Amino acid sequence: MAQSRDGGNPFAEPSELDNPFQDPAVIQHRPSPQYATLDVYNPFETREPSATYEPPAPAPLPPPSAPPSQPSRKLSPTEPKNYGSYNTQASAAAAAATAELLKKQEELNRKAEELDRRERELQHAAALGGTATRQNNWPPLPSFCPVQPCFFQDISMEIPQEFQKTVSTMYYLWMCSTVALLLNFLACLASFCVETSGSDFGLSIIWVILFTPCSFVCWYRPMYKAFRSDSSFNFFVFFFIFFVQDVVFVLQAIGIRGWGFSGWISALVVLKINKAVAVLMLLVALLFTGVAVLGIVMLKRIHSLYRRTGASFQKAQQEFAAGVFSNPAVRTAAANAAAGAAENAFRAP
Repeated sequence: MAQSRDGGNPFAEPSELDNPFQDPAVIQHRPSPQYATLDVYNPFETREPSATYEPPAPAPLPPPSAPPSQPSRKLSPTEPKNYGSYNTQASAAAAAATAELLKKQEELNRKAEELDRRERELQHAAALGGTATRQNNWPPLPSFCPVQPCFFQDISMEIPQEFQKTVSTMYYLWMCSTVALLLNFLACLASFCVETSGSDFGLSIIWVILFTPCSFVCWYRPMYKAFRSDSSFNFFVFFFIFFVQDVVFVLQAIGIRGWGFSGWISALVVLKINKAVAVLMLLVALLFTGVAVLGIVMLKRIHSLYRRTGASFQKAQQEFAAGVFSNPAVRTAAANAAAGAAENAFRAP
């Protein structure tokens, strides 16, 4: 095949150009001449060179500001936030549970010590063959006194723990009533000094001498023995006598003239005669009122405790019968009476 004269493409048609870079397929993929890069440089084209590429001028930096006093720390996206509320609540709940457990442990230890002490006392009594008796300790009298204590009383040892507070309150109530009677005696003595009538003063002496030992023996001791041995009979004795005692407390607070009580009525009457004596009588009336209110409250409280113990009137009757027939004196008297009746029967014609 012959080549063209000008050294062109021998395979080209006569109508085509001899320059292979003028092919339309090459021209359409040629980059735009506005970019001054090496990729658009064509050594086969003669044209004016494009403008040189100049990078844009950098923007001016903002003026430096004063640094903050406490720079804030930004958390990274992967760093968790520390709220702390859950840990605080969990710690408080754990501390409360620990305190409750410690309180229960102390209570159990106290009960265990009490049981150990009672067990040691029982073992000591059994070792002595049952002949050992507890020495009376109430009333607390000095050793040189010719009168010795008549009762043994130890609330912490003889009374169950759930009833110790009630028995102690009743003991303090008896002491307050005794103090009220002594102050009533002094108030009546002062009233007798400013008045001519001495009936209140004489009766106040009788009430002090009579009520102080009788109240202890008649209603405090039955209540003490009822809680000590869960005795229905002693409960009934206490309820009957202490109800009467509450009525007496109310009468003492009222203070009817001529009854030997420095209550509200007596104090108001003496107020017109002597204010100093009236003030003393008003204090006694106030004390009588407090004793009466506390007595009524404790009567209701002990009655509610009595109903929870399972006691009944039938049980009280059985305890009374067992106590009467177990008494040696009663059994001896009954045997003598039966023997005398049999002898009279044989002698009869």
